[in-house]
Amino acid sequence: MDTQSTESVDGMSETVLVPAMAKQTETIPAHWAWVDRTIWTERMLAALGNGVKGHKWFSLIDKVYRPSTLYAAWQQVKANKGAAGIDRQSVEAFAAKEWEYLRELGQDLEQGTYRPQAVRRVDISKAGGKTRPLGIPTVKDRIVQTAVKRVIEPIFEREFLPTSYGFRPGRGCKDALREVNEHLKAGYTHVVDADLQGYFDNIPHELLKTRIEEHISDGRLLQLLASWLQQDIVRDLERWTPTAGTPQGAVISPLLANLYLHPLDVKMSELGLRMVRYADDFVILCGSAPQAQAALQEVQAWVAENGLTLHPDKTHVGDCLVEGQGFEFLGYRFEAGRRRVRGRSLKGFKDKVREKTRRTRGDSMRTIIEDLSPMLRGWFEYFKHAHFSTFTNLDGFIRRRLRSILRKQEKRPGMGRCHADHQRWPNAYFANLGLFTMTQARQASQSR
Repeated sequence: MDTQSTESVDGMSETVLVPAMAKQTETIPAHWAWVDRTIWTERMLAALGNGVKGHKWFSLIDKVYRPSTLYAAWQQVKANKGAAGIDRQSVEAFAAKEWEYLRELGQDLEQGTYRPQAVRRVDISKAGGKTRPLGIPTVKDRIVQTAVKRVIEPIFEREFLPTSYGFRPGRGCKDALREVNEHLKAGYTHVVDADLQGYFDNIPHELLKTRIEEHISDGRLLQLLASWLQQDIVRDLERWTPTAGTPQGAVISPLLANLYLHPLDVKMSELGLRMVRYADDFVILCGSAPQAQAALQEVQAWVAENGLTLHPDKTHVGDCLVEGQGFEFLGYRFEAGRRRVRGRSLKGFKDKVREKTRRTRGDSMRTIIEDLSPMLRGWFEYFKHAHFSTFTNLDGFIRRRLRSILRKQEKRPGMGRCHADHQRWPNAYFANLGLFTMTQARQASQSR
C-alpha cells in the first residue's frame, strides 16, 4: 500500500507517493546499490529485475522534475565544477540563487516549457599537439541531463553486458585492462584493434532514438532526449545544428553512446568472441589469425549497417606476441609479451612534468616536490603494471629536471646531467624532501 509523504530539501518541498516498502532498512541487490533510492524504490527495482509489461517504461518525466531529483543532480554538477556554457553562467553564479533556479527548472520541466540552450564548443589539447572538440552545455542543461540520467540509467544498465566498461557504475579502465590481461594469458593473442572514426560526432540520430524507444515510452522524456541531440553548437562566430552525434562533454552523451554500441556487444557475445569495450574504444581477442580476421569482418559489417565508420589507419589485426604487431588500449601498449605505456601517454605525462618543473620556477625545491608528487603518485597508480624499465627512466628524467632547477637557482648553466650534480644532489636528497619515486613504489607493490 502506498502512503503520502511530504519531502523537504532545504526549502523545496513536495508531496509524493512513497511505496510503503521503500524504507531505509530494505535490502536491495548489491549491483543496484548505486541507484538513487528516492527515484528507484524497491518496487521499481523489482520491476526492473523481472521486466516491465511490453519491455517499456512509462511515466518517468515526473521523477525528473521532482525537487529531490533536481537537487541531487545539482549537487553532482556542483561537485564536478566545469566551465560556463553559452550563457556564461558559472557554477558559482548558479549556486548564489540555487533554490530560485531549481524551482524554475522544475516548473519549466513540469509545464513542458523547458528548452535547452546551445552548446558551447571548444577545442582541448591532446598529446602530440592534436586537439579534440568538447561540448559545454549550460549549467542548467547539465542539471537536467544529470536528473534524466539518474532516472533512466538503471533501465539501460539492466541490458548492458559485462564486456562494456566505459562510463558505467562500479566499472572502469582498470577492470577493462584486467580482463584484457586475462584473455592474453589464456592465449587469445590475435587481436582486432578497432577505432571508430569520430564516433561521438557521427552517431545516427534516428537509429539512436529507435534504441531509446525500445525501452522508454514516456513521450515527454523522449522529446527531452531528442532536444539534446538537436541542440545548436556554437564555436566562436559559427553556429550550426548537428544532424548526427552527441556532443562530447554532455552529461547524457556517454550513456547514449553506450546504448548505441550495445547491439555490437550482443553480436560479438553471440558469436562467442571475447570483446572488451570502453566507450568507443574496443579490442577483440582471438585464438588464431583466421578467427581475428573473421571477427574484423563481422565488425565491419555491423559498423556499415549502423551508419558508422572504422578508421582505416587505426584499425588493424595482429598477433601481439610478435614485435610490431601489438595493440594500444586505454593508455597501454601490449606488444611482444610486454605491457608498456603508450607513446602518446608517455609524452603527455612528460609534458606535465616539464610544466611543473620549469627552470624559471621561483619556488623552493620542497614546494616544487609537494606540487609534483601527487601527480606522480596518481600516474603511477594507473600505469604501475607497465614494464619496470619505464619507471627507472622516468625517475631519472624527473630528477634531472629538478637538478636543472637547482643549477638555475644558483645561476649556473647546464641541465643537471653531470656527475658533480649527482654527488651534490643525490637521489636521497630528493627522497628526503618527499619526492615520490616510481621505482621504489613498483618494488613495494610487487613485494606485497
